[in-house]
Amino acid sequence: MTTNTLIALVDGSAYAESVCHHAAWIAGRNDWTVKIYHVMGRRDAVEKQDLSGAIRLGARTALLEQLSELDATRAKLAHEHGRAILEDAKAIIEGDGKVAVETRLRQGDLVETITAKEETGDMIVIGKRGEAAGLAMEHLGSNLERIVRASHKPVFIANRAFKPVERVLVAFDGGASSLKAIDYIARSPLFSGLKVTLVFAGKDTSDLKKSLSDAAATLKAGGFEAETLVQPGEPEKVLAQVTSEGAHDLLVMGAYGHSRVRSFIIGSTTTEMLRSCRVPVLIMR
Repeated sequence: MTTNTLIALVDGSAYAESVCHHAAWIAGRNDWTVKIYHVMGRRDAVEKQDLSGAIRLGARTALLEQLSELDATRAKLAHEHGRAILEDAKAIIEGDGKVAVETRLRQGDLVETITAKEETGDMIVIGKRGEAAGLAMEHLGSNLERIVRASHKPVFIANRAFKPVERVLVAFDGGASSLKAIDYIARSPLFSGLKVTLVFAGKDTSDLKKSLSDAAATLKAGGFEAETLVQPGEPEKVLAQVTSEGAHDLLVMGAYGHSRVRSFIIGSTTTEMLRSCRVPVLIMR
């Protein structure tokens, strides 16, 4: 069941603006509503604490009251900060076009929140790195892989800088998840008018040629004249190389399929791939 809704996850990181621009681009092409979520960690909204037990340690009552008031002030500021992030995100998305936007401020674990709410959306957009991560190549958002593993919806991973998407690279291995990605591209208005290239990492065989031909035929039925590319080597290395050449603006790949791609999507190589990939990545289930 489709909801015509995109879930965008924003925080205070440098990637939040890119998430907003990508969300506006995706929602605009699909005619979707955007629901922006900012999820505060449990420690970001600490309730007023009962510190009376500390009196036995000789602490002064006045000091305990001040500490308690300080906790309440911090909780209030955390909520105001969260609302400010949401309002800024909403303004960016609305500024990119005529897109309906709703905001949601939640408290708790991010992955638990998204798992509970993902049925209300058709896709999730998240930044490659969160506000707790540095901007260096070796740092990734701590929740990114958890969301990719847990979500049953397509996950769009935004890189730091937004760039209009014109050319799409599709990681193809003939497995169920990559075939689903092909079908999704052929049917979705998100990809309408974009140039599509299918890339296979491995040995060129007659079976592969047939699989690629069938996939290209599916895309042609959807209005695409897809190019095909076969490169020897391991998937993560081939994809990293091809995307680094700058000829494509988005990488689409399947996840959790029974193939060689599966092992690197859900394993440690996923992290290496996302670290090295300089374009946004759309991961399909």
